[in-house]
Amino acid sequence: MSKPVPLGIHGEAEHRVSFEDTLTHWNAEMPPVYSTPRMIGLMEVAAYNAMKPYCDPGEVTVGTAINIQHRASAGVGAIINAQAELESCEGRFYIFRVRAVATNDSSEPYEIGRGTVSRAFVNLERMNAKLK
Repeated sequence: MSKPVPLGIHGEAEHRVSFEDTLTHWNAEMPPVYSTPRMIGLMEVAAYNAMKPYCDPGEVTVGTAINIQHRASAGVGAIINAQAELESCEGRFYIFRVRAVATNDSSEPYEIGRGTVSRAFVNLERMNAKLK
């Protein structure tokens, strides 16, 4: 059963790219650009931030699905802004339209990724009990 969360709620998250966020950090043969997993993680945080006001005490939201396109690169020092907007709800799953935009010292903001992420409410106490 879904909770009454209004469509259109919005969340954001921002991060400055460091070497640890790059492909090179994981594999020296790869270019020093912002990695797809880090971008997806920031998009998830943006969606989490949107849903946080609707959590009951002891509750959080967790990611349940992703469908992302990584469309452009960003290097060390770029600022990445992820945005999430709730576009639909299917049962207990909340589906967000997400995008990530990069800026650096020499460019106008440009989109580096877009897609959807889904989240669901979970009770931390019950989840932790299942993990034991």
